[in-house]
Amino acid sequence: MILLAEIECFIYEAQSLKQKRSVIKKVITRIQNDYNIAISEMEYQDLWQRTKFGLVTISSDKVQAERVINQAVAMIDSFPEIERTITNFDWL
Repeated sequence: MILLAEIECFIYEAQSLKQKRSVIKKVITRIQNDYNIAISEMEYQDLWQRTKFGLVTISSDKVQAERVINQAVAMIDSFPEIERTITNFDWL
């Protein structure tokens, strides 16, 4: 089972692309280290207060894949610099 999550977020306190990149790098590093899933910024690379993450996990068990992705989404919610707006889940 392959589960893809697309997560759009606002970064309200970012005043430049440099500040945005700092926040994104912190989020990506933490999720990769804690959950061992693939994560990347997918869109809005040139906008300094908006981003879209793509998270992907592969598992033989559907419940396990959902649990890991949901934990990663909860971690994104725990960062005070980011507000999650739209989240879409797709099974591939």
